[in-house]
Amino acid sequence: MASLDRKAIREYIAQDNPAAALALDELFAEKAGRLLDHPGQGRPGRVIGTRELVIHQNYILIYDTSGDLLRVLRVLHAARQWPPGR
Repeated sequence: MASLDRKAIREYIAQDNPAAALALDELFAEKAGRLLDHPGQGRPGRVIGTRELVIHQNYILIYDTSGDLLRVLRVLHAARQWPPGR
C-alpha cells in the first residue's frame, strides 16, 4: 500500500508542480531510509504494533518492525483519518 500511496501523492502534486512532487518523493525516500538505522525514531502508532513518523508537515509514514525487518505500511496525508473507521 505504501508504494501506491507514494505514487498517488506524487501524481497528484505533479499536476500543479512536477518539481515539488519530485522533491517530496525524494524526501519520503530519505526519511524512510533513515529508519533502517533508527527504527525507533517515530512515535508509537495509533494501530497496535505500528509506529508513525512525520516525514513532512503534511505527511505521515506508518511502519512496523519485526526483528531486523522494517515494513513501511502507508504514507498518508496528515488530514486523513487513520486508522480507517476511527
